Amino acid sequence: MTTSDPTGLHRVLDEPKAGSLPLPQAARGLDTRAALWPDEVRIRVERLNLDAASFRQLESAHDGDGDAVRSEVLEIVADRGKMQNPVTGSGGMLVGVVEEVGPESPLGLAVGDRVATLVSLTLTPLVIEDGLAGWAGDSEQVPCQGYAILFGRSIAAVLPDDLAPELALSVMDVCGAPALTRRVVAEKYAGGVVAVIGGGGKSGSLSLAAAREAGAGHLVGIVPTTTEAERLREAGLADEVVVADARNPVALRDAVAKAGGPADVTVVCVDVPGCEGGAILATADRGTVIFFSMATSFSAAALGAEGLAADVTMIVGNGYVPGHAAYALDLLRANPGVRTLFERRTVFEKAVFEKEGVR
Repeated sequence: MTTSDPTGLHRVLDEPKAGSLPLPQAARGLDTRAALWPDEVRIRVERLNLDAASFRQLESAHDGDGDAVRSEVLEIVADRGKMQNPVTGSGGMLVGVVEEVGPESPLGLAVGDRVATLVSLTLTPLVIEDGLAGWAGDSEQVPCQGYAILFGRSIAAVLPDDLAPELALSVMDVCGAPALTRRVVAEKYAGGVVAVIGGGGKSGSLSLAAAREAGAGHLVGIVPTTTEAERLREAGLADEVVVADARNPVALRDAVAKAGGPADVTVVCVDVPGCEGGAILATADRGTVIFFSMATSFSAAALGAEGLAADVTMIVGNGYVPGHAAYALDLLRANPGVRTLFERRTVFEKAVFEKEGVR
């Protein structure tokens, strides 16, 4: 294409089918040339944050061999021009410094801004220039030297000055979950029961805090281990904390019922497959299930609800709600329990940042 499109269509390398091109996320390959179209922005990449489901799949596929994980990530990016796990279909996000801004860019960014992208790596043209030499293949946060391209309809947020970069990145990685949870609870389920599967994790803890702020009457946090349960209780984010395997539908249903359910809203924030049936069973008739996991099989969810004669609304959390990044960061600032859980989970990432001299 000789002109740019704000969706990034001009970067798609696939051959047209039925006279049209797929959008960048659905495309097999993207054009990664560094030269910008007028409405684009180029980012000098410092770090990738791989989607949890993607990293779990890569780690499992290679039996924890970090070198093999690193090699596959490099192969994916080199082959596709973007980071899109071919098994999970998911990618992640990145942090970096604005290197060049096209004269027609609507994003409001300036050269030198340190930003986190709030669009998926699955649609972001990406070039890795250092072979990921600083990454052992053992964590979701990946030190990286290279560049990425943002389109006219991309989203990026300038990193705040009052939070450590690894902490801000962790929050922005999941900022869509609390914003949508707040909207759903406030619009229809104020005073109701909200259950969060994976309540001790990043998106889960923020979703519990958001549900409380939106007026939920009773909060249930579901976690897989007693250690996580103790930490979530200490954080004070849920009225009831239960340990249950979200992949066991009947056990999950019974655990939520015993803790005050069924839930009017069930939020799925875990990165393992097979949780669809349990989430549906744990939800009351005319309730809502919000899926915030890229490990979710949406066909399994739809067919499962039909097979269980479950009258529930199911929402795919798409990761974007206007103002989601600022809202998630404000939740972290205002809620000591959320902040404690995040800081515990970012101890490793912080050590890596400091070792690399990235602040």
